Amino acid sequence: MERSQERNGGEGVAGREPGGEGLRLRREIGLWSAVSLMAGCMIGSGVFMSPQGVLVYMGSPGASLMVWAGCGLLAMMGALCYAELSALVPKSGGEYAYILQIFGSLPAFLVIYTFVLLVRPAAIAAVSLSFAEYAVTPFYPGCSSMPQAVLKGVAASCILLLTLVNCWSSRLATMLVNVCAVAKVFSLLVIVVGGAVVLGQGRGHTETFLLAFHNTTQQAGRIGMAFYQGMWSFDGWNNVNYVVEELKNPKQNLVWAVMIAIPLVTSLYLLVNISYLLVLSPNEILSSDAMAVSWGLLLEFLPLTLCCPRNQVLGAWAWLVPLAVVLSTFGSANGMFFGGSRVCYVAAREGHMLPWLDHLWNHHWLSLVLADKEEESSSTLQGPHHHPCHHAPCFSLPGAGAHHRPPPD
Repeated sequence: MERSQERNGGEGVAGREPGGEGLRLRREIGLWSAVSLMAGCMIGSGVFMSPQGVLVYMGSPGASLMVWAGCGLLAMMGALCYAELSALVPKSGGEYAYILQIFGSLPAFLVIYTFVLLVRPAAIAAVSLSFAEYAVTPFYPGCSSMPQAVLKGVAASCILLLTLVNCWSSRLATMLVNVCAVAKVFSLLVIVVGGAVVLGQGRGHTETFLLAFHNTTQQAGRIGMAFYQGMWSFDGWNNVNYVVEELKNPKQNLVWAVMIAIPLVTSLYLLVNISYLLVLSPNEILSSDAMAVSWGLLLEFLPLTLCCPRNQVLGAWAWLVPLAVVLSTFGSANGMFFGGSRVCYVAAREGHMLPWLDHLWNHHWLSLVLADKEEESSSTLQGPHHHPCHHAPCFSLPGAGAHHRPPPD
């Protein structure tokens, strides 16, 4: 693929596909970035805030762990089916591209507008509010409820910041995905290691596992609700399919990303739930609104004050758990922006959204404005010059109409 070069010698965001088919987004997402995107979108606030929902509906710890494993298996099967669809329809956009190819324009049109106007904005708003709640909590110690104006302001700031990041640079957004994914995995490992230490000290609730399947429900409705709770924590397994056109060697790396990310997340979820069951009693699990925070506030690694009946797992480091939730929700919201913007791009390319949404700019807007002013000054002193687009190309895909450039000041 021919790479377009920026004025400063850097690589642009677009390249020309072999065979002269037009310009496409450059393939900059490697295997580990794909793994980070998939794992980072799956590990959100669910595993930290309310995994007791599975236990409530199943009635026993052993059955709840089986549900978590089953949810991981279902996510794996769905991701592999999407990988096969991606091999047959090698386009970004995920289910929108597949529905367009298989069922035609009208169903795809309905899907994309449901996605853009309802599904993705609601998901981003919910995750951003979770981010705001945990980000604001340290500034309101002892308060059972936060001021709604503050929460909504912080959530809106999160949304605006991620919008700017994803508009400014795809590479920066990818880097943020990788950093947040590493932070999420590290925070889950802290919980796993904490449970192992408590077990090693002989202070874990091992009696929970002696009757692991006692009181297990056999009602199909409750089992279905348990799977619904678990699958919510695995949501995001299809995000890499939204950016297939930017994935290096997609036919190979997409499958490898699925085979690495989903088993990794499933294993971490199982170990984290076992850690919860070791540290928290069943009553504490069922009454907790945020199990990870409750876990961080119950037992001390080293029993420094034996007279105190309820110490902390992390002691003075208990703030790590809210920080982990903040990073987790922030990374999940960024992944939603990153994948969602590509769906809009593909839909515009197919004529289902505003045509200017499928245009690719090779420069930041500020660079274009400065370049125009420099060339205007140069033309005044040296005479006629080439059109600015010869120096700062703006790209549009085939069938997208005229090239767009941001107007100079």
